[in-house]
Amino acid sequence: MKTKVAPKPSINIITLGCSKNLVDSEVLYTQLKGNGLEVTHEAKKDKANIVVINTCGFIDNAKQESIDTILRYADAKEAGKIDKLYVTGCLSHRYKDDLEREIPMVDSFFGTNELPRLLKALKADYKHELVGERLLTTPAHYAYLKIAEGCDRPCSFCAIPLMRGKHVSTPMEELVKEASSLAKKGTKELILIAQDLTFYGLDLKGEGKSGRKLKELLERLSDVNGIEWIRLQYAYPAGFPVEILETMAERDNICKYLDMPLQSGSDAMLKHMRRGITREKTEELIHTIREKVPGIALRTTLISGYPGETEEDFEETYSFVERMRFDRLGIFNYSHEENTHAYLVNDDVPEDVKQFHSDEIMALQQGISEELNQEKVGQTLKVMVDRKESGYFVGRTEFDSPEVDNEVLIPAEQYARLGDFVNVKINKAEEFDLYGDIIA
Repeated sequence: MKTKVAPKPSINIITLGCSKNLVDSEVLYTQLKGNGLEVTHEAKKDKANIVVINTCGFIDNAKQESIDTILRYADAKEAGKIDKLYVTGCLSHRYKDDLEREIPMVDSFFGTNELPRLLKALKADYKHELVGERLLTTPAHYAYLKIAEGCDRPCSFCAIPLMRGKHVSTPMEELVKEASSLAKKGTKELILIAQDLTFYGLDLKGEGKSGRKLKELLERLSDVNGIEWIRLQYAYPAGFPVEILETMAERDNICKYLDMPLQSGSDAMLKHMRRGITREKTEELIHTIREKVPGIALRTTLISGYPGETEEDFEETYSFVERMRFDRLGIFNYSHEENTHAYLVNDDVPEDVKQFHSDEIMALQQGISEELNQEKVGQTLKVMVDRKESGYFVGRTEFDSPEVDNEVLIPAEQYARLGDFVNVKINKAEEFDLYGDIIA
C-alpha cells in the first residue's frame, strides 16, 4: 500500500504598502531561498501551499486593503486551497490581538521585528551570512536601500513609531557592503529610503564623531563602482542637513531629486501637526535647495483635512503650492489613527470637504506639472529604461522615482534594452508623461 507523500512546501510572499515593506519582503525572500525553500513573490497564479502577507497599517485605505487581502487568503485556506497562512508587517504589529481574535484562520501573526520567529514558523533558519544580501523583486537595474528603521519625530498624525519603533540607523559599512553586492549583480540605481533619511547616523556609536552622517553615507555610496544613480526619498524638512546639498551638486551619480513630505502650507496646521517648522522657514529651505542644486526636482506630499483645518488654512496651502511649483506632488486625506497625538482631538473635517480640497490641490498641480513638462520639449534627457508595454519602452529620468513619478515613453520599434540608459529627445509632453525618440 502506497503512502501519501506530503507536497514540498511552496511559499508565496504578498507585499502591501510602501517600499520599506518591499525591502522587508526581499530580506525574507532571500532568507527562505537561502534555506533551499521554494519561494515566489506575488505569484500571479496561486500555486503555493503557504502564503505570507506583509501588511501595511499606515492609513485607513491601506489598512482596509491589508484586511481584505488577509480575508481572501483566509477563505482560500478554509476552502483547502492553501495549507498555511501567516501575516506580518505593520498592521499585524499594531493590531495583532484584534486580528487573532477576528481572523482565527490565520496560523500566526508577526510584528515588524520578528523575522527570526517568522522563519522558524516556516521551518527555516535565520542565516547571518545572508545579512546584506538581497534577492530583488524589483527589476534588477534598481533597488531600494533602507538605511534606517523607525522614527523619532513627534508628528501628531503619524502611527509609524507605533509600528516601527524608534529610529535605528543601519551601520554604514553594512550599507556600503549591500550596495556593492547589488552593483555586482547589475543594480545601477539605489533609492535610499527610511522614515526619515535626515536622522541617519545620529544613533550610531563608534563610527567617528557623533552627529548626522547622511553626507558621509552619500559620499561612500557614490564611490561604489557600478552605481550610476542614487536617489533620496523621505527627507524631513525641520533641521534639514543642508551640508548634503553640496554633495548632491558635486556628485554626478547623485540624482537631482529630493522627496520631502511637507504635509501643509498653513502655519496653524504645521503647528498642530507638530512638524517643528513654519511655512516661512519651509520656503527658505526650498529656495536654498534650489539655489545650491540647480535643476533639482522636488517631490512632496500633503495632508487634506487635518483636524481643525479651516478654509483659510486650505487657501494658505493652495497658495503655497502655487508659489513653490513642486515638480511632483501627492496628497492624502487625513486618517484618524488610534494612539496618535491627533487622535485626542475631534476629526471634524467632513470627508467630502477633505476630498474636495484634495481634488483642488491636484488640479492645481496637474497644471503646474504640464507647464513644467512642456518646458522639456526639445531637450535631450538621460533615461533609464524600466519596462516594455503597449507598444512603448517606458523609462524615467533622474528626476523621477519608480511608480510614483513621471515616465518617458519611447516607441517600441526603437532599439533599447531594459535597464539601459539612453539619450531621448523629448518631442511631446502631457501632465505626467513625456514622449521622445532615442538619439545616438
